[in-house]
This record gives sequence, structure tokens and C-alpha cells, in this order.
Amino acid sequence: MDWLTTLFLGKALWIWLVFLAIVFILLILDLGVLHKKNKEISTTQSLWISALYIAIALIYGAWIWWQLGQTAAIQYYTGFFIEKTLALDNIFVISLIFAYFAIPPQYQHRVLFWGIIGVIVLRGIMIALGATLIQQFDWVMYIFAAFLLVTGIKMLLDANKEHSTDLSQNPILRFLRKRMKITNEIHGEKFFVQQPDPKTGKLVRYATPLFLALVLIEFADLIFAVDSVPAIFAITTDPFIVYTSNIFAILGLRALYFALAAMIHRFKYLKYSLSIILIFIGAKVFYNQIFGKLDPIISLSITLGILGAGIVYSLLKTRIDTPKPLAP
Repeated sequence: MDWLTTLFLGKALWIWLVFLAIVFILLILDLGVLHKKNKEISTTQSLWISALYIAIALIYGAWIWWQLGQTAAIQYYTGFFIEKTLALDNIFVISLIFAYFAIPPQYQHRVLFWGIIGVIVLRGIMIALGATLIQQFDWVMYIFAAFLLVTGIKMLLDANKEHSTDLSQNPILRFLRKRMKITNEIHGEKFFVQQPDPKTGKLVRYATPLFLALVLIEFADLIFAVDSVPAIFAITTDPFIVYTSNIFAILGLRALYFALAAMIHRFKYLKYSLSIILIFIGAKVFYNQIFGKLDPIISLSITLGILGAGIVYSLLKTRIDTPKPLAP
């Protein structure tokens, strides 16, 4: 059993296996038990499942504290809360995608489930590449920090602007429509169906709108990962902490979507908090180099304070706004 203590990306292999086992069990319970049948998820059910995922993530952070120490746990919690908040923008985009393809609520969970499977793999690849670059070239961290500063400032300046999204002009969608046979209608929970070719009459494989929605959701996550992955690397360069905090935050995104999609308008001022956090994290990298490393507890406290202020301000300012659900 010596192989269990073999180091992989700086941590014993058994520590990685414990994490992957937890993720596997959660996914099996999600698809095989909680959502075995296709049905619309109620807001109440969504909130309870979201609370369960958050509780598991927090307990896992306590386990990290026990196994790896206080600093690692604080960095994990900081990364988790930042990724969880950045996911709100992702929820907005997912709502637009489902609305564009008119995906019925009872099939949305299936798309999100397989989307999360893809995210687990893609985030792992991106984080492994980022960790390798940082290990080989220290100056990459300053590129990440500068990128976060520029992104945060741009987000802050654009926070009041209305952004229209025309998915019909999305290059990924246009590419798929040119190279694949696609049905105009949804065929239940299926991503692909067999239908006669109009020219030959032979049965050929057609993609359904569910598959197109899945691809766009994966592509959207890649775009969001460009912000979130550097943000967490700016907190810690430990690939284990970066990956686990990312994945635990994303795992509950499916359940959180059904609770927040219809009231995302209540968090429209949260972008100010997100932009300030990105600026703070980017600036912290340069601060650490000039003045010495900032205490992780201070960093977590500042992050939570900014997030909390943004959430409270948003809820107070939008308490009389009319709900405008994006998803059908």
C-alpha cells in the first residue's frame, strides 16, 4: 500500500483519492437517487440541496484543516467562496442558454449534470497546466495578478452597462450547425437521436437542442475559468487546494441554478463586489512581494466582508423589483 503515499501534485495520492471518492459519491447520489426521474426541481428542493452541498464543502474544509493545517484550510475556504460567487454570472449565462433553446425545466438538470462532469475534467486540465507554468516560471503569477486587476477594473466600469447576448451569432453554435445534423425539436432527455436523412432516407444520427445547450454551457465555463482559476492561484499555488475549492463550489451549481435563475435580478449589484474582490486579489500578489505575505485569515475576512456587503446591498436595493426569470 506504499503507492497510496506517492506524491501527486504535491499531495499524497490517498488525499486525492478521498476527494475524488466524495465527488463520485455525490454525483451518483445526485443522478441516481435525488434526480432519478426527469422532473422540474422546485425552489424549496433546490435550496435544500444547495445547503447540503455547501455544508459538505464546509465540512471538507474542516477536514483539510485537520490534515493539512490552518493555512491550507483558510485558503480553501477563500477559494470556495470566491468561486461560488463568480458562479452567479455563470448562472445568468446558463439561463440565457436554456431560454434560447427552450429547454423544459424537467430536462435542465440532465444538461447541467453532464455539464458538471465536463467541468471537473476541464478545470483539472487547466489547473494542472497553471500549476506547471507557475512551478517553472515564477513571473507567471504577476501576469495572473495583472490580468485580475485589469479584469476587475473593467468589470467595475462596465457594471452599470446593459449587455445583450445574441446566441445565434455564437461562433461555437454556428460551427456546430454547419457541421452537424441538428433537430429543430427536443426529443425528451436525449442528446442524440436517429432520424431519416431527407436526401437518402437512411437513418442517421442527429444532435438535439439539448446537446447544443450542453456544449455552450461547457464553453461558457471555460470563459469563466479564465477569471476564476487565476483568482484562486493568486490565493494559493497549491494545486490540491485550487482544484478542490473549485470543484466543491461548482458541484452545487446545478442545485443553486434552480433556486436563483428566477431571482438573479436580486443580485445585480453583486458585480461591484466581484470586481472589487478581483482587484483586491490581484493587488495582494504585488503586496505580498513588496511588504510580505498577507495573513490568510485577513484575506478571507476581507473577501467575505466584500461579498457580504454586496449581497446585502443588492437585496436591499432590489427588494421591490419585479422578478424577470430568464429560464422558461
